[in-house]
Amino acid sequence: MGGDSGPAAVVAGCVRSAEINPDIGFALHGDEAVLNPMVAREPSLRERARIVHAAGVVTMEEKPSHVMRNGKDTSMWSCIESVRGGTAEAAVSCGNTGALMAVSMLRLRKLPGVDRPAIACMWPKGTTGAHNIMLDVGADVRADPANLLQYALMGAAYYRNGFSVSVPRVGLLNVGTEEHKGRAEIREAHELIGAMQGLGRYDFVGFVEGTDIPSTEVDVIVTDGFTGNVALKTAEGTARLIRDLLHAELGGTWLSRLAALPALPGLKRLQRRIDPRQVNGGVFLGLNGTVVKSHGAADATGISAAIKLAFLLAQSGFQARMSERLEQVTLAVAEHQPGSARNGKNEQDKA
Repeated sequence: MGGDSGPAAVVAGCVRSAEINPDIGFALHGDEAVLNPMVAREPSLRERARIVHAAGVVTMEEKPSHVMRNGKDTSMWSCIESVRGGTAEAAVSCGNTGALMAVSMLRLRKLPGVDRPAIACMWPKGTTGAHNIMLDVGADVRADPANLLQYALMGAAYYRNGFSVSVPRVGLLNVGTEEHKGRAEIREAHELIGAMQGLGRYDFVGFVEGTDIPSTEVDVIVTDGFTGNVALKTAEGTARLIRDLLHAELGGTWLSRLAALPALPGLKRLQRRIDPRQVNGGVFLGLNGTVVKSHGAADATGISAAIKLAFLLAQSGFQARMSERLEQVTLAVAEHQPGSARNGKNEQDKA
């Protein structure tokens, strides 16, 4: 029931997903008086969607602490509870990010060894059609060196299972690539992440800059939630600006419209590739359950993309493998602190 466009956009996104993938089932949490007529109008949902009644709605303005104390009757709480109880394999929400993270942490709990969960988003990787991931993009605005190490471990595990890359390349976002640049805690994180790359089964490429986020030289970009969220919103705004400028320039006069006709197929492909809706959906990493946060302003296309991501993660069994990996790495990190003489080969082989 959350999001800028309310349940209409969510139902439309479910319809789009149902038309593409016959293996997805839907449980829509919210006011059944509102949802029942919407679902009844959609033939593709009648046999595949059920309504779970929840009278309350978490607004975008509500504080997470208030929702944690008073939100048991809300659609958001009901959605997360379905993952906790096993009646759903993944949750997707367009609602209040802070409240969603708070309720998810309260009901699903953190995985062993995780101090702070993170939100990971996908990012186009150059012109390859593949994607990088970046975390954190808004779960927590702060992150100390130990948190950034955990983000590297979780991001590598996500990339390994979600993108079938055995040894992902991890970079730490900074104001420059030189090792002496950045705040003291960033340089300390650089040492930690580099020291643990053998145990975490990733290749640490060192510091990366903002221009490297869509690069083909890295797979996982690690940063704090404040920096990551600013970078994400800046990229979304830039993509919209490029789209609007193309429309304005190519549709300004009859001559420009005529000249654009031969290039129309390529322009449509470009529009799709820079459309942030196509990679909508941030994954909450570090919880006992799969939760995907859709952009609040997402339309049917964006919500369908978030549903697809949740489906793929649930189908892959990623959550169980990531939990096992984190437990193994937590034990290994306790025994193999940076500077230790032991190389951790036995723990790496077991993982």
